[in-house]
Amino acid sequence: MSFQELQLAAPINKAIAACGYTEPTPIQAKAIPEILAGNDVLASAQTGTGKTAAFMLPMLERLSEVKPGKKGAPRVLVLTPTRELAAQITDATRNYGKFLKVRSTVILGGCAYGPQFRDLGRSIDLVVGTPGRLIDHLERGSLDLSRLEVLILDEADRMLDMGFKADMEKITAAASVERQTLMFTATLDRTMENLAGKLLNNPVRVEIAGKRVTHENIAQHLHVTDDVRHKKKLLSHLLKDRNVSRAIVFSATKRGADRLARELSDDGHRAAALHGDMSQGARNRVVKGLRQGRVNLLVATDVAARGLDVNGISHVINFDLPQVAEDYVHRIGRTGRAGASGIAISLCNAGDEASRLWQIERYIGHSLPQQVVEGLEPTRALSKPKSNRSQNSGRGRTQGKNTNSRNGRNDFRGKRKPAQKKKSSVAVIYR
Repeated sequence: MSFQELQLAAPINKAIAACGYTEPTPIQAKAIPEILAGNDVLASAQTGTGKTAAFMLPMLERLSEVKPGKKGAPRVLVLTPTRELAAQITDATRNYGKFLKVRSTVILGGCAYGPQFRDLGRSIDLVVGTPGRLIDHLERGSLDLSRLEVLILDEADRMLDMGFKADMEKITAAASVERQTLMFTATLDRTMENLAGKLLNNPVRVEIAGKRVTHENIAQHLHVTDDVRHKKKLLSHLLKDRNVSRAIVFSATKRGADRLARELSDDGHRAAALHGDMSQGARNRVVKGLRQGRVNLLVATDVAARGLDVNGISHVINFDLPQVAEDYVHRIGRTGRAGASGIAISLCNAGDEASRLWQIERYIGHSLPQQVVEGLEPTRALSKPKSNRSQNSGRGRTQGKNTNSRNGRNDFRGKRKPAQKKKSSVAVIYR
């Protein structure tokens, strides 16, 4: 199938061609016709499969038909969990709609209110935003969803994990009942199906790949370590490889990301940290530096695991393994994008992180091949899982305090109610 067969408006096809695209990805080929037909859609596909274009291209087709507007009352709203993902969607909108006159804005926490009030103070077609700040504008009366034609919930599973369920429901309740609703998610489990049952009307299901599938074009490796000092020595060794042209190093904590970025900078690397405590302006500057080559090592928390779309990421290195197995898939999906190849390397503390490794391997359905660097061999063996409980996979996330940007405060989100409705490693010695 070609994009021409989707019968999109000529200006959109022109923009698609300018982006170098010739054929839609599977998620685009299946979802776009259903969206254009006006159906509610529940779509699931792994990261890096072109989900943004799958909903944005038909939205631009809709918006190519100009209608008189009302200030602060968008025709389309895209709700997304993180500022990075919102920025990615905004960039995609500008690229795909460059030959259209679509009035759009992005509404994010951590940014000044002035420009947002200015944009919402006039007729607007499309708004992309994060839940907290959108709720603020709803409560202030600067955002009106009464004429909303389409509501898009992007990375809906992530929004649930971040404690935004109540905000999602509040925004949905404020939207026109005649709207079309699209839900895009990387995972599709019972919790997501129950949420879709509440927010969508007889949706068409589009599922491209099983939630446990990871990219075939990403080579995945494991290094077992004794402690943090051992990890840092291994990281230093790995970064000497000239093939590491542009990499993301994932840290478990914001403080750890800052510390590691400083240490890498002191070692002569062009390194910078990225995490949720940084202002939006600082985050934008870091990502811009990564895209332009001023930064070649991004040390990030899981704020970069979804939504950060930078071409040419050669390596993803998990300095700390993620708490939740699903996040491993999203992390490594920052490389190997758009058909390119990539390398994902995980450093696992033999004691503290062994249970996380078992969860990841069970989740993805295969073990990570272990590599050993001569002179940096681990002295400890991986701890064995104590019980089946330690291997539980899926989206079960430790509940507690989430740091979400809303009115500049930390929100405590409680536990969500339960929904009603062989390990064999291959050692490779590097000299």
